[in-house]
Amino acid sequence: MQTTNQLKSNCLSFTELLAQAVALISPTMTAALIIPVMYSNTGDWSWLSYALGTVMLLFVAFNLNQFARRSTGSGSMYAYICRGLGLNAGAVGGWSLLWAYMGITTAGVTGFTIFSGKLLAMAGISAPPLLLSAVCVATAWFLAWKNVQLSAIMMLVCEGASMALIGLLCFIVLFRHHFAIDSAQFATSTFPASSMGLGVVVAIFSLVGFECATAFGDEAKDPLKTIPRAVVMSLLISGAFFVFVTYVMVLGTRGYSTSLDKLDAPLNVLANLAHVGILQVPLSLGAMISFFALALSCLNAGSRILYTMGRHGILPPVTATSHKTNETPHVAVTVLAAIAFLIPIAATAGGIAMLDLFNYAGTCAAFGFLVPYALITIAAPVYLKAIGQLQTKDVAVCIVALMLLAIPTVGSVYPVPAAPVDSFPYLFLAYLAIGLVWILAFHRRKPSAAADIISDLKSSHDRFVPGSGPALNAP
Repeated sequence: MQTTNQLKSNCLSFTELLAQAVALISPTMTAALIIPVMYSNTGDWSWLSYALGTVMLLFVAFNLNQFARRSTGSGSMYAYICRGLGLNAGAVGGWSLLWAYMGITTAGVTGFTIFSGKLLAMAGISAPPLLLSAVCVATAWFLAWKNVQLSAIMMLVCEGASMALIGLLCFIVLFRHHFAIDSAQFATSTFPASSMGLGVVVAIFSLVGFECATAFGDEAKDPLKTIPRAVVMSLLISGAFFVFVTYVMVLGTRGYSTSLDKLDAPLNVLANLAHVGILQVPLSLGAMISFFALALSCLNAGSRILYTMGRHGILPPVTATSHKTNETPHVAVTVLAAIAFLIPIAATAGGIAMLDLFNYAGTCAAFGFLVPYALITIAAPVYLKAIGQLQTKDVAVCIVALMLLAIPTVGSVYPVPAAPVDSFPYLFLAYLAIGLVWILAFHRRKPSAAADIISDLKSSHDRFVPGSGPALNAP
């Protein structure tokens, strides 16, 4: 077991944890770029896809909170799966989360690059996209390296202001439509039954990251209360926001010369149609800052997963060191930041546009979240049974969650999407296979490591549930 400096304890309040989660979900990202993608799949019923996605992930959150209410620590999603299904399953979940957080970090960086470019263009200034990406990554790296609490406050201000501005625009649109109900969005004759599954996949892309508060277990104040609340509240706030903004955006752009699914700046178009074009600059500025907050939140959450897996020796132990002064996982933050900049460089060299990279990265990231969501759902009743607290309702919640998770899983491969998206599931499976081989080889090389990891997880668990060790006996 790697010996490290400790992360800064008892420094993140409920509000700051909620800010981390909402920033990672990034409601502004969905309003700025993803709702048109949703509309291309489910048309006037797009609001329903977001409602279904929110309900589905709430069931996942209920299973996740079975662990979060009882114990916590850094990188808790990884640790939770370990406690329920063993070390190998936990490591696979952690490996998958690293893919997911890197994908969303890339989406944040590319979104920042797109909107900062738009703002500069409004001022008659041209800047290379890679330079803008470098500014985003470097600034996010510094904040994540320096102080997690400062990062959380920054994200709270950024995302909160952006959401408030979008909300104001939506109410202006509703006012101009005399708050009349848009009956077309409830017409059963246009219900997109065949594409609703793909719509839920897009909704999952929008909502993933709600679990990130669990990564800050060592740094949260009163973690057994604040973390479960942050998990659920981030979903409810973001889901309600998505349903509302989608409904208004479909209403506000109806009859426009360009359909919603063809718009690359829907908020600016909505502002023009509502005769408040003056909001274009602040909306673009809010989107740019929100995408930065998204990248920062992913660096913070992903580095805690990398830190914990490094501490257990599964990944290079150097990633498990924390800064002596800042008490942040500075090596893990630096590694993820470097990858976050290398991806846009590689994409640019391959001739991939920033907007395409945004869409590709987000789609790939969704696969990375589905695996740990499924694993944590299965792990919850196993864990509860091991500590003698399993109830019938817990099994029912698990079954419903798995049934709902099957919708985006199947929807991502059938009907077969267009190239290159059709190859993304298999690219992720290849990454997952590499991780599984590495994990199995690790335990074969170091058979004594399992006992050390179990001891570490048990000591964290027993701080909160004395005398009822986690369900861990073997990898």
